[in-house]
Amino acid sequence: MAKNEGLKGIQKAAILLIALGPERSAGIFKHLKEEEIEELTLEIANTRSVTPQVKEDVINEFYEVCLAQQYIAEGGITYARDLLEKALGSEKAMDVISKLTASLQVKPFEFVRKTDASQLINFIQDEHPQTIALILSYLAPGQAALIISALPPDRQADVARRIAVMDRTSPDIIKEVEKVLESKLASLVNQDYTIIGGVDAVVEILNTVDRGTERHIMETLEIEEPELADEIRKKMFVFEDVLLLDDRAIQRVLRDVDNNDLGIALKGANEQVQNTIFNNLSKRLAVMIKEDMEFMGPVRMKDVEEAQQKIVNIIRKLEDSGEIVISRGGGDEIVV
Repeated sequence: MAKNEGLKGIQKAAILLIALGPERSAGIFKHLKEEEIEELTLEIANTRSVTPQVKEDVINEFYEVCLAQQYIAEGGITYARDLLEKALGSEKAMDVISKLTASLQVKPFEFVRKTDASQLINFIQDEHPQTIALILSYLAPGQAALIISALPPDRQADVARRIAVMDRTSPDIIKEVEKVLESKLASLVNQDYTIIGGVDAVVEILNTVDRGTERHIMETLEIEEPELADEIRKKMFVFEDVLLLDDRAIQRVLRDVDNNDLGIALKGANEQVQNTIFNNLSKRLAVMIKEDMEFMGPVRMKDVEEAQQKIVNIIRKLEDSGEIVISRGGGDEIVV
């Protein structure tokens, strides 16, 4: 057994970061949460010395886990196990796979994400809507969008609603569905309850489907689940998404926006959004709004969000009427 078996995960992480050096470690920190950075920084500070053997063991373990994760991404857990057994031996391979599935929580339905969407549609279209919703919750938005668009219109909204209201699903249920789709992956499901679906998941899918599918789903939900439809709609296009509009569309939107609302909305916007808006205003009006923003002083975040939502509502209204087009990833028709 390696000498670092007695070390905790946080200790191994600290040793690895020390070995990588400050520049590479700083790059890793950019992808961590604030509390994780604080915890690691404290552990690094408390790590006085590390023997060359321990450092080598930690680096080797990190490499083996990365290798296993790469193999899983390429061909699934069985493929990874076979390759690792050839490289490391049966016992070591099982040890690495166990650590990976326990610590990184390999997602269920891994094989589904590697399946062509057109084939998957034929495979699941006759399943219960709840089963389809469960599967789509684990897919990339683009893949899920293709599948939900291919479902019969009367099932699209039903599946979207089930994704949106889905919260926690028992591992037993996930296992049962996995057995139907791919029995060899059933044993991989972590026994902790898995959080899936939710409003954010269905928003990502709806932002990717074609406009016709999105409109049908939203119109149905507005009738059957008006509160849910309102929550979804608010998240589907946020103020910063104004960057998805071309200059002509932005200028059309600005014609309907109150200048006071615009100034308040821009107080809470990032520099890129501000510059995009100002570049689509006349120089005189841009100067006037900038001056208004300076004179109004601090603004409550609630007021900023309300002003931004007013502008978002205008954008959605103009899109529904066909006056502007929001660039999407789901194959909207080109208006010429």
